[in-house]
Amino acid sequence: MAPGNRKAPRNAYWSDSQYMLVEFMADFPDDESCLVWLWEQRYNLGEDKAHCERCGEIRQFKRYTAKQQRQDWTCTACGLHVHPTAGTIFHKSSTSLQLWFYAMYLMTSTRCGISAKQLERELGVTYKTAWRMFHLMRNQLMTQDDETLSGEVEIDETYVGGKPRQSDRATWADLPRMQRHSAAKKFGDQKKTTVFGMVERGGKITAKVVPSNQAKTLEPHITAAIEPSSTVYTDQATWYKWLPEAGYNHQTVDHSAKVYVSGNVHTQTIDGFWSLVKRGISGTHHSISPKHLQGYLNEYVWRYNHREDGREMFFTLALRAAMV
Repeated sequence: MAPGNRKAPRNAYWSDSQYMLVEFMADFPDDESCLVWLWEQRYNLGEDKAHCERCGEIRQFKRYTAKQQRQDWTCTACGLHVHPTAGTIFHKSSTSLQLWFYAMYLMTSTRCGISAKQLERELGVTYKTAWRMFHLMRNQLMTQDDETLSGEVEIDETYVGGKPRQSDRATWADLPRMQRHSAAKKFGDQKKTTVFGMVERGGKITAKVVPSNQAKTLEPHITAAIEPSSTVYTDQATWYKWLPEAGYNHQTVDHSAKVYVSGNVHTQTIDGFWSLVKRGISGTHHSISPKHLQGYLNEYVWRYNHREDGREMFFTLALRAAMV
């Protein structure tokens, strides 16, 4: 039975997991099964026939015994060698293919992320290897697409970074309330990384690292991602005031007055995503540099956008690895 088409074990019906470890190990028990799966997905048109670039037509391919680590398929007509891992994130990697597939399984089976240190312990590889594997997945396989959002869309920005130290708080502790708020915001602007997100209710989400939360910075992202005439929900930040003039139905909720839901007007969906990201960063990764933050956002966005895929989430990522 082909991987991904196996019937789920009985205990799966009492679990939130849609693709369990025992199923993964049955589908991909060794390097050979992973290599054959890549060949099937990338080249095989049935009965080991594939398009030969040298011949310019469909030819029969055959595997011959060789001393190299990863075997190839050879065109029986012209001798062209086809390597299933060529051009993928597995290319020229000395790490076992099964370990690569297991790393993708872990990435898709977690909800709050998994650290490179944990992957190092799970796979028995060096930290440098584990970090590189996750880095390639986040920045090559989990990149965000340009699909537009429509209907009801929530947008918001947040800051990612460490909390103010006691010495920082002391500088504005005795100031009036509004000045304390301004001082804390200034700290965030200077010390933290600004992240901007948009989510279609019941649909997909996008999140990007941006230089600032000024209108001139956010406007290109909004107009490129949200279709005109959509209903856009925000807080009462001044940098969103141009939205009605751009043709959007703009509705706001006043967070400064501690109003978070007013009928159908709220930003709870995007706020929930920010909470997931921040809890994942603080609990799993502890700290992320601004240089690599976009890659981690890609990971959380990708999992969110494929949250309904169930057991197919792993195969969606694996297929992308085979085609990239």
